[in-house]
Order: sequence, then structure tokens, then C-alpha cells
Amino acid sequence: MQPSQHPRELQLTVNGMRFAAQEWGNPDQLPVLALHGWLDNSASFYALAPRLQNLHIIAVDLAGHGRSDHRPGQMAYTPWDDINDLLAIADHLGWERFAFLGHSRGAIISTLTAGAFPERILCMGLVEGLLPEPAPSEDAPKQLAKAIEGLRSQQQKSPSIYPDMEVAIKARERGMFPLGYNAAKALTERGVIAQNNGFSWSTDPRLLAPSILRLSREQLAAFVSNVNMPVKLLLATDGLPKLYTNYLQEVAGFPHIGYELLEGGHHLHMEQQVDVVAEKLNEFFAAFIEAESKK
Repeated sequence: MQPSQHPRELQLTVNGMRFAAQEWGNPDQLPVLALHGWLDNSASFYALAPRLQNLHIIAVDLAGHGRSDHRPGQMAYTPWDDINDLLAIADHLGWERFAFLGHSRGAIISTLTAGAFPERILCMGLVEGLLPEPAPSEDAPKQLAKAIEGLRSQQQKSPSIYPDMEVAIKARERGMFPLGYNAAKALTERGVIAQNNGFSWSTDPRLLAPSILRLSREQLAAFVSNVNMPVKLLLATDGLPKLYTNYLQEVAGFPHIGYELLEGGHHLHMEQQVDVVAEKLNEFFAAFIEAESKK
């Protein structure tokens, strides 16, 4: 691996909340908001961002993640609030139009934003994420009840305490999607806070509650059908297509979404496949930049 370019730390205050972010590149390059996955943080892009060319990347710790503020009171975490925050962040940065680089839940949020506000989004590079799982409309009452019960339950729980950083890193290695040591270390170092007797996750535990609302298949299709900008979706053989049997068939149902299947796991952009991921995304963004220059 080539040496990583150190990012610049940013603090952004929008919608009454403080957001932490990391910045690569320069303001005269293509503006890109980079969005990490669920329970991750902006260190998700520690290996990939320095390998991407001619991009001004700002990777945000989404609300409740990393070093950003938690939502006040007992608010639930929804993609809709994240979308509102991201548009406010783009406005704060002076970005009328911008690109997305999204992983997992960050890729899903990117797609939903692009479907709702296609005039704001230039193009999207997505890794292991496009849409959340659909849910039948009739399940909505049950889903709301589960979500509120989950929020109340999380309020009662005490945080896990790890005696030292190495133990926390080992725990992160064994997450829902297993990670190598270096990737786990990057996410952990940005994702813990010091306690008197060790470290605990900075992540808001309310993120572990079920979603308040899950969209139907028809609603999700409406968002993707409204995506009218260039998209490059990179999927992993041992990632979502392996976890969800019909995932590739679902994606193929949207022929305007260009996707490619690569060897690797869910966090392939952080692991040994990062060079391949960077190559594919550099080709995609370079083609977009060239096409724009000819207009």
C-alpha cells in the first residue's frame, strides 16, 4: 500500500449540530461528499480517499457517529434527517452541485438524496450499497412499534467498556462484517471515547434501534428511477450479494445503474482490494470530469 495522505480535520455546524469531517484534495477539484456506513465513521475512507485523483473529498461523520454530535433528546435516526443534514452541509460549503462517494448505508443515503434532489447531484460512486431492504406497506404499524420499543430499550442499556484500545479494535474486527486489523484500527480510533476505566464507542446507541419506517418496493423503485446522473456501483462477492440472495437481480432491475462485481468483502474499499476499487472509481470520475469539460 502507498503511504496515506493525511486528511485535514473539519468542524461544521449546521442544523444546530456539530459535524466532524475529514478533507482530502483542493477546492478547485470536483466536490465530493463521502458517506460512511452504519456504525462506521469517516475513517472508512482512510485508505481509498488518498488514492482518488482530482477530487475534493469531504468525508463526514454522520450524526451519532464518530466525532459528530448525537441527535438531541430521544430522536430516532432516519435517512431523511441525514439527507437534510447533508444538503445543509453542502450549502454551508457553497456547493450548489456535488458528487457522492458512499459506502453501505452511506451509499443508500446517497441514492435516496439523488432520487429526491437530482438537480443537486453530479454523479455517484457507490460501494456495497444502493437501496435498503423493502418492506410490505402493511408492516408499517408493527415496524413503528418495534422502533419505539427499541429506542426505549437502548436508553436503559449501559455502554460496553473496553479496558484498552487493542481490545476495542479486536471487538471491531469481529463485527457484523469482519474486518482486517488496519481497517478496524482506523474505525476504532475515530469511533471511541476515553472513559475512566477504558474506552467506549462514541456511536449513539439509538442507532441500534430498528428503523421508524421502511419503504415499500414501489417507493424505493421511485427513488432509483429518478436518479438521472452517472452512477458507478461496486459490489463485493462476499458482501451484500452473498448476504441477500436476490441482491444482484434487484440491482439489475435498474439498467441505468452501472454496477460491477469485485472480489472481496463488504469493506473491500478499506482492505487489500482498495487499489482495484480506487482504479474503478478513478476511471468513473475521470470520465465524468472529461465529459463535463466538453460541454
